[in-house]
Amino acid sequence: MRDFFRRVSPRRAVTDFRDQWKQPTPHRWQLLGVAMAATFCVFMLFVPDSVRVVPAPPEVIYISTFEEGRTDAEIIASNCANQQLKDELQARIDESEEARREMYEALGRATFVDVDEMEREIEAERAAEEAAYDGPTEEEIALSVEEYCARAAG
Repeated sequence: MRDFFRRVSPRRAVTDFRDQWKQPTPHRWQLLGVAMAATFCVFMLFVPDSVRVVPAPPEVIYISTFEEGRTDAEIIASNCANQQLKDELQARIDESEEARREMYEALGRATFVDVDEMEREIEAERAAEEAAYDGPTEEEIALSVEEYCARAAG
């Protein structure tokens, strides 16, 4: 078997093909067409079905956790209740962050770190960020939420 592969080389194969192609045979174009068709068919056997067929569009199922047919007042009341819950959770988070900040401040004072200077730097950075921000203020957002909820009640 080793001797067989030792005699096979790409250069020799190309040379043999060229020599055979130069010989005047009456059916060489027909044979070339059949060879190309057979090669195409063999390669098509290896292409998976998913590539040959256009995939079907996915079936979309909409899931709703709300009742159908809710009135605008019910929707607004639900939104206001959720906003109140969100505000309560944010208040708890703010309290936790304030307690954490006080603990770190106490630790900094105990380890002789200039906590007051750090707070001034942080305030300066916050002021710069707020000056660069061009969106609505927290007061404007709170006022618009209150107006929204008042419209549901009234």
